[in-house]
Amino acid sequence: MPTSARLPEPPLPSSAPRLQDSGWLDVGAGHHIAWARYGAPEGAPAVVLHGGPGSGSSLRHLEFFDLTRWQVVLFDQRGCGRSTPLGGIAHNTTADLVADIEALRQHLGIPRWLVVGGSWGATLALAYALRHRERCLGLLLRGTFLGQQADVDWFVDGARAMRPAAYAEFAQGHAPHTLIDRYAEAFNGTDAGQACHALARWLRWEAALETPIEPPPDGPTPPAPGSADADRLRARGRIQTHYLRHRCFLDDGALVAGARMFGKLPGVLLHGTHDLVCRPANAQAVHAAWPDSVLHWVPGAGHAPFEPAMQAAMRQQLAHFLVHGRFATQEAP
Repeated sequence: MPTSARLPEPPLPSSAPRLQDSGWLDVGAGHHIAWARYGAPEGAPAVVLHGGPGSGSSLRHLEFFDLTRWQVVLFDQRGCGRSTPLGGIAHNTTADLVADIEALRQHLGIPRWLVVGGSWGATLALAYALRHRERCLGLLLRGTFLGQQADVDWFVDGARAMRPAAYAEFAQGHAPHTLIDRYAEAFNGTDAGQACHALARWLRWEAALETPIEPPPDGPTPPAPGSADADRLRARGRIQTHYLRHRCFLDDGALVAGARMFGKLPGVLLHGTHDLVCRPANAQAVHAAWPDSVLHWVPGAGHAPFEPAMQAAMRQQLAHFLVHGRFATQEAP
């Protein structure tokens, strides 16, 4: 059975209410996931599923919520952030993560919660709802990623024409279909210096896709081998390539097919009109399969969640849901 151990209280933004509680949950196979709950003890419950895969949770995700009226659960998925073992890819699949989310809900004694996820977090939210729809108050999905072969192909090849300089550095002249395996070998290899340089190239490519305007070419620099940053980023790279090379352990079309079963479950899909990481076809496909969902294009927004337009859209939808139990069909003026 999952167990939990007390964690030290992490630092909070000065504007955030006090942490309610936190811990590590033993989810089996040697994995312990770190979790924390913030906001109002009697507030509406929500869980935020971070992206990546491998990025880890962020206190900035609390900025979307009125923490005087919500209780918000953040946690680090297997191998991410403060969860242990850092970078562990054994017994680390989408099905494992879905089971972890449900184990955490049960551990916290929350009957139902709103599930919020962006990018890979949206993938995981859909997978969780497919398995545990009755435990969901609703889904808020930002920049939907579906883990299909077409999504992986887009990341390693499809966007190259829009970011040619960044892509040339990322690909290093290698064929697109070899890139995930090449980076996985670097992140899992014994040469720490090579891994750090590969990390910098990977991060610069991600940064080039995340913003509406191509960032300057200097971008992220290689972390120092052996540093805490290098260990954290290398773990992220290991997990991300682990999932991408296995197409996120999902059958193509499985999540869209599953969305047809959501019925009247409240849901909103927010997608930036300049998102170069996640294809707009993903949001369209989920919405078409789930007619009771709401699809909003966020003008001028890219993929990053904290761009002003996207952040405003998320706040507006969460505020509307809190009052009405459903999402807004029209953007606030």
